Amino acid sequence: MNIRLITKIFVLILVFGTSSTIDAQRKKRSKKDAKSSKEATAKKPKEKPEKGAIQPYEKVVTKKHTTDEGLFKVHSKDQNYLFEIPDSLLGKEMLMVTRIAKTANGIGFGGGKQNTQVLRWQKKHKQILLRVVSHSVVADSILPVHEAVVNSNFEPILFSFPIKAFSKDSTATVIDATPLFDKDVQAIGFPQFRRKQYKVTRMDKDRSYIERISSYPKNIEIRHVKTYLSNEPPSNRSVGSISLELSNSMILLPEKPMKRRYFDQRVGWFARSQTDYGLDAQKSKSLTYLDRWRLEVKDEDIEKFKRGELVEPKKPIVYYIDRATPEVWRKYIKQGIEDWQVAFEAAGFKNAILAKDPPTKEEDPDWSPEDVRYSVVRYLASPIPNANGPHVSDPRSGEILESDINWYHNVMTLLHNWYFIQTAAINPEARSNQFKDEIMGRLIRFVSAHEVGHTLGLPHNMGSSVAYPVDSLRSATFTKKFGTAPSIMDYARFNYVAQPQDQGVALMPNIGPYDKYAINWGYRPILDKDAKEEKPVLNKWITDKAGDPMYRFGHQQAGNIIDPSSQTEDLGDDAIKASDYGIKNLKRILPRLEEWTSEEGESYEELNTMYEQLLGQFNRYMGHVSSNIGGVYEYYKAAGQDGAVYTPVSKSHQKNALRFVNKELFSTPNWLIDKNIFDKTQFSGFAERIRGLQVRTLNRILKPGRMVRLVENETLNGNKAYTLLEMMNDLRRGVWEELYTSNKSVDTYKRNLQRAYLDRMDFLLNKAKDQRGTNNGGYFKQTAVNLSQSDIKPVVRGELKRLKRDLQRNIAAARNTITRYHFQDAIDRIDDILDPK
Repeated sequence: MNIRLITKIFVLILVFGTSSTIDAQRKKRSKKDAKSSKEATAKKPKEKPEKGAIQPYEKVVTKKHTTDEGLFKVHSKDQNYLFEIPDSLLGKEMLMVTRIAKTANGIGFGGGKQNTQVLRWQKKHKQILLRVVSHSVVADSILPVHEAVVNSNFEPILFSFPIKAFSKDSTATVIDATPLFDKDVQAIGFPQFRRKQYKVTRMDKDRSYIERISSYPKNIEIRHVKTYLSNEPPSNRSVGSISLELSNSMILLPEKPMKRRYFDQRVGWFARSQTDYGLDAQKSKSLTYLDRWRLEVKDEDIEKFKRGELVEPKKPIVYYIDRATPEVWRKYIKQGIEDWQVAFEAAGFKNAILAKDPPTKEEDPDWSPEDVRYSVVRYLASPIPNANGPHVSDPRSGEILESDINWYHNVMTLLHNWYFIQTAAINPEARSNQFKDEIMGRLIRFVSAHEVGHTLGLPHNMGSSVAYPVDSLRSATFTKKFGTAPSIMDYARFNYVAQPQDQGVALMPNIGPYDKYAINWGYRPILDKDAKEEKPVLNKWITDKAGDPMYRFGHQQAGNIIDPSSQTEDLGDDAIKASDYGIKNLKRILPRLEEWTSEEGESYEELNTMYEQLLGQFNRYMGHVSSNIGGVYEYYKAAGQDGAVYTPVSKSHQKNALRFVNKELFSTPNWLIDKNIFDKTQFSGFAERIRGLQVRTLNRILKPGRMVRLVENETLNGNKAYTLLEMMNDLRRGVWEELYTSNKSVDTYKRNLQRAYLDRMDFLLNKAKDQRGTNNGGYFKQTAVNLSQSDIKPVVRGELKRLKRDLQRNIAAARNTITRYHFQDAIDRIDDILDPK
């Protein structure tokens, strides 16, 4: 063998070794490296997930969570709530309605709506944003102006949530929703105007918590208790805070909005507005459309409907009666709901509104009145003497999605008191502290129908009751056919006009001609026309009834009564005549009040309560009549209709109204002063009660706005008007009648009234403020007043000087010392008013 070759092989062996040797060395090294790596791993601390990092689903939603299936999956554990939001719902619009569920005494009522807003869930980077959507300003997306509208209405972010995880199939996103509801987020909590009212400083987190979050197929319901530190709590002042339970309903809006129906002020309706910049107009224009249920004709019934046959809607309006409702009242509440079937028949539908019992817990343990798929009459054990009918509607179209009528147990107290005072003079069934079940049931049915009317979209129609002549309300034939008012939506409670000889007369309203007309106008489908194309048809339906007072809508007025024909609690076309009948009935009731309210062994509490109710009813009559002074009728019309919208009350009627008030109220109403009742119900205060009645009406007559309207009426209509000077002269001679008659003795009640007159004149001359006017046709109307530049101060000053002269002439003729002192004091007061120190 070549020595060189042997040498090379030997070198290779030395350098690389044999294959077995190499493998052994590798295994040895591998074990050593693995051991070193294991030791290094054991010494190295376990890495925590990066803060804010998205984690595996099972790490976030654990077996310890309880899951509630519904619109979202809601996973809860230890007062923490995770929302699992499907990607299919991101970007969809949802309506968030905030209500007070349980309230502190003095803060509204359970069910009272605090805020409504449209929300949208949006995924952005590693966050889910909750944005507030506005539908108040719009433009069609195909128009160039749409971009400007979008740029001017950037959706604010209500809350931001870090993404915690994605569902296992990656079709949903998990967030921790707890902070949205356990923090102080004003938009879904206690509103700012309430905070300002009670001087709320901050939320107390230690006394605030989430009660529960429940998920249903179309909505999420949240209940959370909030405690706020308050410097002026309305009750429980010792704790220095307010606690209440808030309810948030998050409702998925329909994929396809319902066709709108545009509003017309000539037919009363709850409505909403939107400013549309995409219209062919040279200004931004507001569009107002109705809130109403989606009642549609089934495809297979369209031809029947066109022929005028009644058809059932695709989906009827269904109300369930709360399980908590006492059995004895259930049928009456149901009857009140289904009384509206006759109105929907006028609109072309049968069985359009139904009342049902809810399933029992055994039949459906998951059924809940909070599920947005169900509208429920909720029976609440509350001392509040009321009922109300709020609804939730889609802001894009006005479609009512759900409504829960809140029925407070103590509404029966209200019904008892009204029915007693307004009908006991002619109705033996009303003469007791507790009515028979069938009588109370009929009253409950009446209120049920009224509240359901609100949930259908109808507001109060306070102009309805004046359609009927007063004497027709005494006719059994007329009232059995038409009820006591054309609309159950008026506050025409019970028939106080009817006299004892009017046997068989109806005592309350039913679903009337106006109600049928309004439901037809709002709900009858107009096929094959869009919302704009419907308007001429809707206008014709109105003009066909124009001039008939049965079909007139009169807006409810708050604060100031401008139109005396749209008042609450009134009846008939002549307030003076109706009130005269009403007072005659009160005079029949008062002497029997103790007999009809007292029970052996019981206190006189009911006697005192019903005496207060009687005074209140008498005060209503004075309001109905006195509001005609300076009154202006408001009859809504549109272009193309003849006649004025605003017409002053006639001179003779205004003058007669003041004459009535002078006679029935300002001349001491001695019939109200019942010593027997006073002896059994109060140790003092009866004179104050009479004074209060007189002062309320006096101040109503001497409102600056009313006085200005008298001046304006004279300016426009000359001697056809009841002038401010005439009214002030008639008022002075009524309040101070002793100065202008042979009787120069002034009783206690009259002295109080006359001092109140001087106080009011002092207010008008020295203390009253200018006021801005509103003339928007809504609830709140106010006449503009500039006191320093109007005729009010000169007339007041002149009246005071005239009164002073008359007092000076009559001091010597005063019948007694107290009257003389009173006249002298009045003169001194006038001097102080005319020349304040």
